[in-house]
Amino acid sequence: MKRLYILILAFILVKTSTTFAQVNGPINLTDPDEFSYLQPKDYVIAGVTITGTQYLDTDVLLTISKLTVGQYIEVPSEATSNVIKDLMAQNLFEDVQLWATRIQGENIFFEIRVKERPRLTRIDINGLSKSQTEEIQKRLNANTGRIVNDNLLQSTRNTITKFLREKSYLYPDIKIKTLKDSSQANNEIVQVDVQKNKKIKVNSVNFSGNKEFSSRELKRYLKGIRPRKWTRIFGPGKFKDEKYKEAKEKLIAKLQDKGYRDAQIIRDSVYRYDNNEVAIDIEIYEGPRYYVGNIEWTGNTKFTDSVLNIILGIEKGSVYSEEKIHTKLMGPTRNGDDISAIYQNDGYLTFSINPVIKRIYNDTIDLEIQVSEGKQYTINNVIVKGNDVTNDRVVLRSIYIKPGQKYSRELIMRSIREISQLGMFDEQKITPDIPTSTMNHDEGTTDIVFNVVEKPSDQVELSGGYGAGQIIGTLGLTFNNFSTSNFFKKEAWKPLPRGDGQKLSIRGQTSGKRYQSYSFSFSEPWLGGKKPIYFGLSAYTSSSSYGGFDYYTGRQIISDSQLQRIWMSGVTASLGKRLQWPDNYFQISSALSFQRYKLQNFGDYFLFSNGTAYNINFTQEISRNSVDAPIYPTSGSHIRLSVSVTPPYSSWNNIDYKNDPDNVRYKWTEYHKWKFDSQWYTKIVGKLILKTQAQFGYLGKYNDRTETSTFERFKLGGDGMQGFDFLQGSEIIAMRGYANGVIIPQSTGNGMQNIAINSGSPIYAKYQIELRHPIMLNDQATVFALAFAEAGNTWNKFSEVNPFKMRRSAGVGARIFLPIFGMLGIDYGHAFDPIPGMRTDAWKQSFTFSIIQSMGGF
Repeated sequence: MKRLYILILAFILVKTSTTFAQVNGPINLTDPDEFSYLQPKDYVIAGVTITGTQYLDTDVLLTISKLTVGQYIEVPSEATSNVIKDLMAQNLFEDVQLWATRIQGENIFFEIRVKERPRLTRIDINGLSKSQTEEIQKRLNANTGRIVNDNLLQSTRNTITKFLREKSYLYPDIKIKTLKDSSQANNEIVQVDVQKNKKIKVNSVNFSGNKEFSSRELKRYLKGIRPRKWTRIFGPGKFKDEKYKEAKEKLIAKLQDKGYRDAQIIRDSVYRYDNNEVAIDIEIYEGPRYYVGNIEWTGNTKFTDSVLNIILGIEKGSVYSEEKIHTKLMGPTRNGDDISAIYQNDGYLTFSINPVIKRIYNDTIDLEIQVSEGKQYTINNVIVKGNDVTNDRVVLRSIYIKPGQKYSRELIMRSIREISQLGMFDEQKITPDIPTSTMNHDEGTTDIVFNVVEKPSDQVELSGGYGAGQIIGTLGLTFNNFSTSNFFKKEAWKPLPRGDGQKLSIRGQTSGKRYQSYSFSFSEPWLGGKKPIYFGLSAYTSSSSYGGFDYYTGRQIISDSQLQRIWMSGVTASLGKRLQWPDNYFQISSALSFQRYKLQNFGDYFLFSNGTAYNINFTQEISRNSVDAPIYPTSGSHIRLSVSVTPPYSSWNNIDYKNDPDNVRYKWTEYHKWKFDSQWYTKIVGKLILKTQAQFGYLGKYNDRTETSTFERFKLGGDGMQGFDFLQGSEIIAMRGYANGVIIPQSTGNGMQNIAINSGSPIYAKYQIELRHPIMLNDQATVFALAFAEAGNTWNKFSEVNPFKMRRSAGVGARIFLPIFGMLGIDYGHAFDPIPGMRTDAWKQSFTFSIIQSMGGF
């Protein structure tokens, strides 16, 4: 019986094996009913095919399957099951099956049947603004054809969540679903519905573990995080992950600067306080406070230890601050008196310095400052690269460091400033470079390269306006990089000869017969090309008619002889020079001007009604300009004092200024005019800049025989633009919030009539503070926002001057600098002090627009 059982079992096995070997139809190897793992058998892979693919490369899939023709494989086995696992792991398929399509003896033929996941047609995002959606689409890079799988959906969710967190939307509701695309087979559309919810602000910051510092101090050090506080006018600040990370770094840096070098944040958490706010818990470890012990210098030969200790300015026993030590050793310090500057300004290009903690005992740290002086280097060549339009000599003459001089970090920084002041290069992209290939270590020489990027510097002013029944049009062209040396070279006209750094300006303004004004100016900053001697020449002519025009049609309704008219023309020549004393930021300039004024029927508006007046004056100006950039200054100052004088005709002529006719008394204008203007730029924090300004002006007379000149007075208020003003002989001083010229002396009288006939004031003062923050700084445009407060007033004589009684205003604004148009500005100002005798809508001017062609002067 036992023998019979063995024979039957052997027969079954042989029969099964024979059947297995003779399979000609496909068998699903993943189906346990087709293949049993209890009876595996070795085969040789005779062929492998892949079916069901639409987009994927079958050769790559074969490689992933690890099924190679000619190799032995046990069927079924772990190797056959791994084919399915490895392909499914790619997250590209909804289903993968392994089939044996044919078995001939020991040869087996495989077929891998796959069903690809759907492809992405697009991602639709609902619930966000157009700009937000566009930004997210850029980050998603959601190109059509990508596989729609869990990874794609999760990546989409994470990208949107991260974007919204950056905008302070910490807890959005995001729902994602897929929709079949009826227009394309096996394609899907991913639809994302976003509910941003409210921006999250900071309710409170709670500190623990602090002993030496109060929570109030720590909150102050946590820059950028503004928790809710009843005294905070604008409420709590919005929470942003990046700002919070920076705030923690600043907090620890501040504690370390106070001597707690071991300070660290042990743990912190940000958790939801309510639907609109989060709370922050921070646990601090302060550690002990450290003090400076002994300071030992090594490697120094040029300066003794005692000299270096004086420059360092850190005494034994002072609080240990790594930031202060680093700044005093390697800079940059505000006055350029750090150790590195002292060496590098004397040629030590490769100078390096390294503070090393030599010993820590109790609360004291001994330092060893390792100095590597290197060799003094001399500049071999100064090279400029990137100036495609501007001639080399124009840039090189602005560079303070010259061939043959010792290397100097200070002169390099000054050179960068001077190049930026030219206004022809992008200030953010002026970079000095010392190529290592030019450094001769044996001889101690090197080249220095200044890399610059040209920017458009020519400007156009094109504007038009309508008022009082007339259209006023303005066209102005300013060429800031003109070249007279190439004027007669035909090939240089592209469209005008450029490259010498000269300035040519032409401007015209007209409303037809009623008003016309034309001006021309030319300046050469280096007269003769060898010395910084400035030469300028300008001329203008204008004519204006008033009264006798129909307001609605603008037509003249009386004869020319009955009109109120003024004709003005003038020419000015000026020379200037840079000074070396008291320092090389000082400049001095002189100008000689001639003006002609012709009046007809002006009644009470001037000291005389009809006749011609002449003005010959000499102006002397001294200034100091250390502003680091012309468009968006961040540091430095600009101070100017000027005096203009005319000959004192009344001292020698025999004119009776009380009884002679007007055309005799006022034929020759005489006065002395004093002006002072100071502007200071200070960096508050980050890119926030404070501008402070004070201006004063005084127009005086030589003796009591004459009246104060009716020309050259000051008119305070408005946008400061000269434009179409019936008293063009006055100097317009801007003051936002007030209408043009409405701030007149109290002794002049009140009411609109007095303002209308006011020819300006002989004395004025104005003060201004302005906070600026950039929005965009590049060669295409410079944009910054500002908030301002101003105070100013005018007086008729010194006995009336009261510097504490001012007209005040405050407001906000913005500036945009476009190279082709110059500086464009808009301000909203609120005036606090009313003008007596005038309606509010007459003396207030909330919005002010301004166009500033360029930073004038030399």
